Amino acid sequence: MSEVAGRRVSALPPIPAVLIAVVSVQGGAALAKGLFPVLGSVGAAGLRLVLASVMLLAYFRPPLLRYTRAQWAAVVPYGVALGVMNLTYYLAIARIPLGLAVTLEFVGPFVLAVVGSRKVLDFVWVLFAATGIVLITPWTAKPGGLDPLGVVLALTAGACWALYILAGGRLSRRVPEGQGVAAGMVVAMLTVLPFMLREGHLERMTPGLFAAGVGVALLSSALPYSLEMMALGQLSSRTFGILMSLEPGVATVVGWLFLREHLSPLQWLAVALVSVASAGATLTAKQPPPPVEA
Repeated sequence: MSEVAGRRVSALPPIPAVLIAVVSVQGGAALAKGLFPVLGSVGAAGLRLVLASVMLLAYFRPPLLRYTRAQWAAVVPYGVALGVMNLTYYLAIARIPLGLAVTLEFVGPFVLAVVGSRKVLDFVWVLFAATGIVLITPWTAKPGGLDPLGVVLALTAGACWALYILAGGRLSRRVPEGQGVAAGMVVAMLTVLPFMLREGHLERMTPGLFAAGVGVALLSSALPYSLEMMALGQLSSRTFGILMSLEPGVATVVGWLFLREHLSPLQWLAVALVSVASAGATLTAKQPPPPVEA
């Protein structure tokens, strides 16, 4: 990102910045899903991480060779969680609609926000989220119904998201913020790269596909990361978390507009319930961990 672009980003008010970041992430996911027929979900995930790591390395220039063992002990778990989260999320959206995948993925940060709580209101949010998950889950194998493996993969991505948040807190105490994320992105790329190479989809790479991959990396990583980091400096983590709770709804609308993914009324209700549960848990938590986008 250029210095001029950086100044333009920093001039945005924090709430519009977060909203733009949310739309950007889901737009990037929709663009990535368009690459699946040629590159596959693993190839698209790997391409995104490779290009995003190059962008972040060029911008933050972390001194990787000077990191101590303690710093790498923080970077590696963060990067592995980030890589597996991206891989399982892309595998999930190859099988189920974008909005439902994001809704299920939100279960990870949600559980992290309410774990150990004894507040009655938090149990209400748990009930909301659980009802949403029940409405999404394919209890019977109907032809043309929701793919059970896609549901499991999305929930796995959510579990990795929770681990990513925990590892990110540890990383932020040992490595300067931007440099830590750049280093973690390199580890994430190395985590996914073997699966990407085994798929062999890189042989189909064309300049047009590479340009689309650059767009995915910008929309899904570089732009939202910059916007979110700027907003976090001006917003409370509570406000930030509530705004991020809009993400399942935004993903559903993006999937409907650009991917022609239509949900049933019950699935729309499930998205709404999980979003309300996430926002409510963030609002009532003492120190809510913001579900920072990867």
